[in-house]
Amino acid sequence: MTRESLQEDRREPQEGWEPSPESQTPPVEEPQHPGWLTLGQVFKSEDPFFDKFLFLLGYDYSSNIYVIKGDYLTIVDPGNDYTGFMDLFSLGYRPEDIKKVVLTHGHRDHCMGAFELLRAYPSLVENGGFELILHPESPAELKEVVQKFGCKVTEVKGGETLELSGQEWEVLYTPGHTIDGLSFYHEPSKTAFTGDTIIPQGMAEADHNAGGRLDHYLFGVKVLLQRDIANLLPGHGVPVAGLGKRVVEQTYESLMLKIIGVEKEIPWIDGAKALVAKGLLEEAVFCCDRELTRKPDNLTAMQLKAYCLTDLGRCAESLPLLHRILEQEQENIYALTAAGHALLGMGNYQESITYFDRALALNPEFPDPQMYKGMALYLSGKVDEAMDIDIFQKEFSQRIKQELDKKAMAST
Repeated sequence: MTRESLQEDRREPQEGWEPSPESQTPPVEEPQHPGWLTLGQVFKSEDPFFDKFLFLLGYDYSSNIYVIKGDYLTIVDPGNDYTGFMDLFSLGYRPEDIKKVVLTHGHRDHCMGAFELLRAYPSLVENGGFELILHPESPAELKEVVQKFGCKVTEVKGGETLELSGQEWEVLYTPGHTIDGLSFYHEPSKTAFTGDTIIPQGMAEADHNAGGRLDHYLFGVKVLLQRDIANLLPGHGVPVAGLGKRVVEQTYESLMLKIIGVEKEIPWIDGAKALVAKGLLEEAVFCCDRELTRKPDNLTAMQLKAYCLTDLGRCAESLPLLHRILEQEQENIYALTAAGHALLGMGNYQESITYFDRALALNPEFPDPQMYKGMALYLSGKVDEAMDIDIFQKEFSQRIKQELDKKAMAST
């Protein structure tokens, strides 16, 4: 992309330096920057919805810039490229047409264009400026400066619906890369602005200086996984048409690898086990699903997924998996116990006891089915029978003692 250098190189050649023949070869020119395009042009789509968007591909020091057209203009991430606005206004748009500026987060390459608009285009300020929409944790100085120019600042935390140039967009809180990360989802078109939370060329780093954290990142990506995203409008790189969900999943996968501390792909089942060890059960289920896509009859993946689902309280989902396992391994004591545990979680106490009894017939000393059977008996009103199970009685007594100790401590 041809752009003016930010700083001219004024270094003098060292004494005795002679250019080599290779250094005298004319440099290969970078391809011409495409300039402002509609998303219809980018996606090669005839859908009129995408002609309502203008897109400017970011370069080294600027994010992508998006403009939503309507009765007024909305800018999503004004970037850090002053020439981009010069080009935009040469297309017939006016600075005062901009009524809203939305930020996915407060990094300079995404937000500094807001200052450039206010500094370089007095007509925008004279007409009341724009409404700046961002997260409460975004940089305070950013809010202060735009307010000094007369702009309105609106803070959103996620869950709100924004009207942007006549379209309704859901605000999603997607932290991780930074503490103030936001994404915006348009359900009718399955389109999402994702800032740096999801970028096609790979996962962005968690910027600790801006409050970024991997556990927050995991939360943010899972929020996006819950939406049916087909079209992805990222902060960097070319927008993605149709395959947005897969790009989100790839980021999720990369994030899981980083969390468990591996730098290259590992077998899905190994990833699932590592994630269980870290208490990340939803992520382990995701890995088990990937393994079962490859090997639908993998009993280990089936069993691990069922355990995770039960511990997540999704017992009705785990039970069919456990029944499949027991069809092939009728004396699998772990699957029998897990099936009873799932039924216990669903409130089917009597049926759960039959599974615990089958497990105890295989190994009367196995503690888990003893404990769970005691719970099932107790919850079904058979208190005396429950207390006849030594391990349950000891655990129950210990918990009662702990509760009494807590109350005694609270009263002193």
